[in-house]
Order: sequence, then structure tokens, then C-alpha cells
Amino acid sequence: MEWISYLGPLWQGAWVTIQLTLYSTVLGALLSFAAGIGKRSSIWPLRILSAVYVEVFRGTSLLVQLFWLYFALPLAGNAIGIDLRLDPVVAGVLALGLNIGAYGAEVVRGGLKSVSQQQLEAAQALNFTPRQTLWRISLPQAIPEMLPAFGNLAVQNLKDTALVSLISLGDLAFRAEQVRNFTQDSATVYTLVLLMYFGMALVLAGMIKLLEMSVGRWRTVSR
Repeated sequence: MEWISYLGPLWQGAWVTIQLTLYSTVLGALLSFAAGIGKRSSIWPLRILSAVYVEVFRGTSLLVQLFWLYFALPLAGNAIGIDLRLDPVVAGVLALGLNIGAYGAEVVRGGLKSVSQQQLEAAQALNFTPRQTLWRISLPQAIPEMLPAFGNLAVQNLKDTALVSLISLGDLAFRAEQVRNFTQDSATVYTLVLLMYFGMALVLAGMIKLLEMSVGRWRTVSR
């Protein structure tokens, strides 16, 4: 029963992982809608800014983004006389949120594009402004279609949090490595970690499923 003594530090790391997942997923969702809507905006600077953000963060490695924010950004700040050092938690949340936001932006753009042209023409005939059309017609119909993809991104984001252990942030992966180095019991430690990640992923997927069922009513109401 020696493995029971491993649970203390592993639970501490799991709590950090849960917080990282929560904060970065919320940040990523906000960025997803901002960039996804921005890519369909009639304001061309906003379209270009959104497209650049999406392509940069989808086209580069999450690990490199994390290292750049934590190691390179402070050096760039020093060069111009500004302190840009980030706390490891802040760097981790930013890297994860920016990355998932770029992928989520394409989900939002695709969801909005799936709204039928007839609905948009009807809104135009009723003299809806573009903002009213977005909030009253497009989003209520598009969000239920987006949620399954957002659920997959959220679970992927949970797994990606393991990368923050490389900047010495005490998440589940970091604590597991500490316990393994101390005990040399790799099989038990990593089996426990595997089960803990699986359990967190199941809970997260279940929460997304409940949200899908709740938001799914919008589809019925909007039709």
C-alpha cells in the first residue's frame, strides 16, 4: 500500500492542472469568439488581425509558444527597459489559452458560416443591424453546433497542461516526476497519473455533454 503515500503530492499537482485547464479554457473560449467573429467582420483591419493571430498560433508549436512567453519575452522586455517577466502560472495560462483560442476561432467561424442564408436574409428584411443579427440569429443557432468541437479542444487542452511542467510549474506531470525520482517506482506513479488524467478528462467531457444538452434547446427555440 506504499502507493497511497504518492497520492498527496499527486493531488496537489492535479489541483494545479485543474486550475490551469479552467483558466486557459475560459481565456481560449473568449479569444475563440473574438477571433472567429473578427475573421468574418466587415472591418478589414480586424479581419487581418484575427487571421494573423489564428495562423501564428496554429502554425507554431505550443511548447515553443510557452518557452517564448516564459523565457524570451522577459529578455525582449529588458532590451527596451520594461519588466515583462511572467509568473509560471500566468505564462502557462496565456500559452494554453492563446493556443486553444486559435483553434477555437476556426470552430466559431465555421459555426457561424453554417447558419442558413435564408435566416440572414430574413434578419436583413426585418432591418436587423449586423450586431442584432449576430446575437439574435447567428450565435443561438451556431453555438450548439460548435460545442462538440469545443469539447474536444477542452479535453486536448487538459492534456496539453502537462507541458507547463517544463517551466517548473508544479502541475500533475511535474509532481509525478518528483515522486518518481524520489521513489524510483515508475510503473506505479505513472499508472496513477494516467488514471488521474483519465478521470479528469471524463469529468470534463461529462460537463461539456451537459452543456451541449442545455444549449441544444436554443436550436429548437431558434427554429
